[in-house]
Amino acid sequence: MKENIPDWAKPSPYDHYFYFLAPKVDRFKMLVQKIESLKLNYTVVPVAGNKHIFVFPQNHKTLRPVDGVLPFKGGSPVMLVAHYDRVKNSPGANDNSIAVFFLLKVAMILTQKGADNWIIVFTDKEELSPGESLEAQGSFTLGEKMKASGLEKARVFNFDVCGAGNTFILSTTTDHILKSSNRPNLETLKKNISQLRAYALEACHTLKLDNFLLAPTPFSDDVGFLRAGLASQTITILPGKEAEQYEALLRSRPEFANILISGKTKEPAERRYLPDTWKCLNNEGDTAFRLTPQYFEQVVNFAVELCK
Repeated sequence: MKENIPDWAKPSPYDHYFYFLAPKVDRFKMLVQKIESLKLNYTVVPVAGNKHIFVFPQNHKTLRPVDGVLPFKGGSPVMLVAHYDRVKNSPGANDNSIAVFFLLKVAMILTQKGADNWIIVFTDKEELSPGESLEAQGSFTLGEKMKASGLEKARVFNFDVCGAGNTFILSTTTDHILKSSNRPNLETLKKNISQLRAYALEACHTLKLDNFLLAPTPFSDDVGFLRAGLASQTITILPGKEAEQYEALLRSRPEFANILISGKTKEPAERRYLPDTWKCLNNEGDTAFRLTPQYFEQVVNFAVELCK
């Protein structure tokens, strides 16, 4: 197997990436083992039957390995999120295995730099089974836990489907959801989301990342956090041509945003308009062959920049 591993997957932490894709692997167990081998500081936070993994700076040693205790109580750390679960029978190469390994790399860099105001969270149960409500999503119950534990001010950036292409898509899905919301903290949520997006755009400008687009994206952990009353900003990636076609589609059919968010793109008549990258999600087409390793460093650098 080692002979078939591409060069990009040989250095740590990517050396375990292809094992992570194996059909019967215990992804939680393997991820914890990898975190321990990297000597990162972490704790496991069990919530509603899900197991979320928090990685944080070395100066919070007192928390390790006490399960269920959240660092930075009352503070506003930058929280980088990637879900580690996947849909059954899908390799999950881009959704969302590669983002998990990007954030492992980010944790290594931040630890080496001595940065001290960040948390990386690998969430469980982002993917919902047919018929399950949003309250079953891991980020919803985790968001409730965060509020109860004094982490409601965390600046949450969610990385999902980030391994194919070089065009950053800063999701506006939560904006569209809030348009029809009447929740009591509506204005606060809008303000917090706007601030997160401005922060992400500033990082793009600092790194001279010219290829970015503000647009609605498929269901992710941001929806669960929003349901819990927390703001978050999802970052995803598309190949340049797909991003251009998607932007043109939204200009000609503004209603497609609602079609996407409502899940109606599962119907063949609308599914054909999805970017090819998104058509491969949650099925056997989500393989490592679609990844573009020449752009991996851009995503890692962007995530590191958010933590400055």
